[in-house]
Amino acid sequence: MPIRLAIHGAAGRMGQRLIALSHPDHEFHVVAAIDAPGSPAIGRDAGQMAGIGDIGVLVKDTLDDKVDVVIDFSVPVGAMRITQICVEKQIALVTATTGLSAHERNKIGEAAHVIPLLWSPSMSLAVNLLMKLTRIASAAVKNHPSGVDVEIIERHHRFKEDSPSGTALKFGAIVAQEMGQTDHKHGREGMVGKRPHGEIGYHAIRTGDNPGEHTVLYGFLGETIELTVKATSRDCYAHGALAAAKFLNGKQPGMYGIEDVLGL
Repeated sequence: MPIRLAIHGAAGRMGQRLIALSHPDHEFHVVAAIDAPGSPAIGRDAGQMAGIGDIGVLVKDTLDDKVDVVIDFSVPVGAMRITQICVEKQIALVTATTGLSAHERNKIGEAAHVIPLLWSPSMSLAVNLLMKLTRIASAAVKNHPSGVDVEIIERHHRFKEDSPSGTALKFGAIVAQEMGQTDHKHGREGMVGKRPHGEIGYHAIRTGDNPGEHTVLYGFLGETIELTVKATSRDCYAHGALAAAKFLNGKQPGMYGIEDVLGL
């Protein structure tokens, strides 16, 4: 029986790609498309909006359909709203919304006690594999005899609202867990002096329609390692979210990650 799927944030760029890619997938039945109250997309056919023709699913501002899994690509206030709905209706939730406050992340964690929930700052399977490699590399170089400087560089499209990206912050958290840095520096300007040993530097670039690039740079005296992942289209995030929805369907309540989908 196909997974009954709802897309939250259906009018957004990612929402439209999720509708376009999930509709022909025989493992899914797209039954609901949801967007923010007052959105001009309300009442439109979700398939028509996504460029694949009518699919008989109208965009709504609420969830009143029988659903197995919701995929959320929205904004923090929307993510909190759909999380509460999923808890009330006992629906599995895949969320990729970034820019969440500590309080909002706690709410996500509380929801995972009630429903199966998969949250990841990036739904890219390649990004999550690189996170595993970053953990391995960080553990391996933390005692390098020359010392090591870690910088994280990320590029995204001009429309992205949060900075640095949630994915960049996750890379930084992994590095810090393995290497012990306590100072997270966002950009540099002026006479900042000698670089501290316990610092991770973050640099956010916003340009054009770049769907996302991340580099974790390890600098030593005499050599450098760069771990880089680049998206060439937003479809990589959509494919990862759909794989997550398939993984999450039928799972017990709990917090899951893309590393679980990948078997890492």
